[in-house]
Amino acid sequence: MNPFEYVNPSSLKEVPELLGRSRDRSSVPIAGGIDLLGELKDDLITPGRLVNLKALEDLRFIRHEAKGLSVGATTTLTEVVKDARIQKDYAALAQAAESVASLQIRNVGTVGGNLCQRPRCWYYRDTAFNCLKKGGHTCFAVDGLNKYHAILGGGPCHIVHPSDLAPALIALGARVSIHGPKGERTEALEDFYVLPYDRLQQETVLAPDEVVTRVTVPKPAVGSKSVYLKFKEKGSMDFALSAAAASVRVVGGVCREARLVLGGVAPKPWTVDTGLLVGKQVSEETANAVADAALKEAEPLRDNAFKVPLTKTMIRRALLSAVA
Repeated sequence: MNPFEYVNPSSLKEVPELLGRSRDRSSVPIAGGIDLLGELKDDLITPGRLVNLKALEDLRFIRHEAKGLSVGATTTLTEVVKDARIQKDYAALAQAAESVASLQIRNVGTVGGNLCQRPRCWYYRDTAFNCLKKGGHTCFAVDGLNKYHAILGGGPCHIVHPSDLAPALIALGARVSIHGPKGERTEALEDFYVLPYDRLQQETVLAPDEVVTRVTVPKPAVGSKSVYLKFKEKGSMDFALSAAAASVRVVGGVCREARLVLGGVAPKPWTVDTGLLVGKQVSEETANAVADAALKEAEPLRDNAFKVPLTKTMIRRALLSAVA
């Protein structure tokens, strides 16, 4: 690991300048540091400065307001899991947070960090491979070991997005607040992520001198329920092979609104068209129809075709669980 400067900003206003002004190499923000420290130790990045966002106490909060939920970027995953009102009103978010890694990691890992973590692709993480994500000319997963890679939206890079919170929050209609040199702006969380086709070496719309400050979630409408289901290869401390977050509003036994977002199968959280559900009962038949349509355009690689039937099952179970 190369030496670096460690800075505790005294206010959020200082952060863009600290990130944009480094004496030698780039500056990067750090909060929980779970993902970032791994990249540092593996020499994947060599920043000249770390800007400690946890020094800013006003970025750590959970607020239940009239219009919905607001969660600060440095709020820990454990704090999200333990919040009784999140468990009740935003169940998918609580379930997603609890599915992340181990208790020890959730005690340190933050909401913003989980949303902004880098790919887990072993070719990206291995310094021996100069892949597309690191400025090379090859996605080694195409002809290499690709069991865990994308079946939707892949190419030219075939990573899968690793966040558990992101699919759940997108299904709940969340927006993300971003602070930069020009102040604060907000984006629909769905638009926060980009495909490799659009931005090869980044996964989000963040500029180098911008940071996530909070996530806001609208208050669920009457009759809404949400769920997050995750299939892992290991029973604990593992990333999703496939995941599904569903938010469904049922009135009089009929689906009036539904949002469905997949994790672990695409380079970004993958939003599924749920038009086949609206105006109908959520049943085995309609859930299967949504699942079949969602995977119609799947393009699995050599080793990951199993994700197609697996993801159909996750979709069906998530939709039926959301109305149980």
